[in-house]
Amino acid sequence: MRPLLYSINVTLDGCVDHSAIPSDPTLQQMMLRATHLHATETIGRADALLFGRVTYQMMEAAWRLETRTMTPPDWTEPFARTIDAMKKYVVSSTLGQVGWNAELLSGNLSEAVQQLKQQPGKALFTGGVKLPMALAELGLIDEYEFVVQPRLAGHGPTLFAGLSKYIELKLVDRKELSSGAVALRYEPRR
Repeated sequence: MRPLLYSINVTLDGCVDHSAIPSDPTLQQMMLRATHLHATETIGRADALLFGRVTYQMMEAAWRLETRTMTPPDWTEPFARTIDAMKKYVVSSTLGQVGWNAELLSGNLSEAVQQLKQQPGKALFTGGVKLPMALAELGLIDEYEFVVQPRLAGHGPTLFAGLSKYIELKLVDRKELSSGAVALRYEPRR
């Protein structure tokens, strides 16, 4: 069975707002470069992405190569090429269609994700906030990765706010990034 991997950047105080990064340009570039390099490695473990509508639209606007209107730094290209080429599944009740090598998932979320996990291939990868919360509630995430940024945000959405039950995790890997962020990988204790 294909595992479902989840990864998210989080500040030390639990903020998961993607804009909660330093405003100092030098520090911002150092953090983003290290994070993008790590993210490229992480999603490279999968061959398909599973996104909710908000994350899908945000990622498509930033990383879809054929419609890109800005020129990002050269060091983002490996990430851009990787995510652009991957198969994507989108969970949405409001989108009528998707592009960017994507397919809408409909019906029961648990059944749809279980079917994806039964298909041959490498892992499935998910990110974002709302969809992973639902997937965690259903016990469908096989690995959690928290890329803890060395920053206190003091505001913003927090990780798994409102989770209805405890999910016990065991640490399976720890990696310090050049930016000072620490990537912590956990598996659920089952």
